[in-house]
Amino acid sequence: MSNKLLKGKKGIIFGALDPKSIAWKTAERIHDQGGEMVLTNTPVSIRMGQIDDLVIKTNSLLVPADATSLTDLENLIEKSISHFGSKIDFVLHSIGMSINVRKGKKYTDLNHEWMKKGWDISAVSFHKLIQSLYKKDAMNSWGSIVALTYIAAQRTFPNYNDMADNKAYLESIARSFGYFMGKEKNVRVNTISQSPTLTTAGMGVKGINGFFNYAEKSSPLGNATSEECADYTIMMFSDYTRKVTMQNLFHDGGFSSVGVTQEIIDAIE
Repeated sequence: MSNKLLKGKKGIIFGALDPKSIAWKTAERIHDQGGEMVLTNTPVSIRMGQIDDLVIKTNSLLVPADATSLTDLENLIEKSISHFGSKIDFVLHSIGMSINVRKGKKYTDLNHEWMKKGWDISAVSFHKLIQSLYKKDAMNSWGSIVALTYIAAQRTFPNYNDMADNKAYLESIARSFGYFMGKEKNVRVNTISQSPTLTTAGMGVKGINGFFNYAEKSSPLGNATSEECADYTIMMFSDYTRKVTMQNLFHDGGFSSVGVTQEIIDAIE
């Protein structure tokens, strides 16, 4: 159901690849809720994915950009402002990649050059993005920036590998830059820690089905779906969350607050 929560609001969505993507679902919700957006991803992801379909469905502008490149980010921001004829109100950073995970390298035997590249894509890109928005004064007052993360930033999930380190760094950036964006720009910066989700990227993590099933059995409300994450993100973009900033917001059916469930105890016994 549409309440037009984002009527008149404009923003940028990073990371939509295919209909399984949380960014894709969020873009659909933004359109349903009356918002307008620029969609962006790397040129190779655009070629490999189905984002052209989403562009048509949401009547959006597509601007290719490598989120690790300050030049690309500045161009993206300038084109977005020119397209809208105004500053922007929301940004979603839904980007993550680990070559070590893709190549099956164990955490105890990482390729550190690959690690640095994954760190740059998954976490440092968030700092580069916010820094570019900050320097260009590109966001309207009471705007909202959201990045997607995972509880492996706080707790040990062995097969999540160096992505856990990337997410921990990402969350720290939200707090650190959130201070300056709040004090000087009246802009919110938050991360959403989502349940394990069977996206195309998520399926690349070894043992993802085990992650998913364990979380489902541990969460009083069950795992949050990508559609539900999109709804939560829309709330964070809306005017109803104006004083929420520098937070890591768990959207996981209660998983993050549970030690163990009776269902798991029974299974072990």
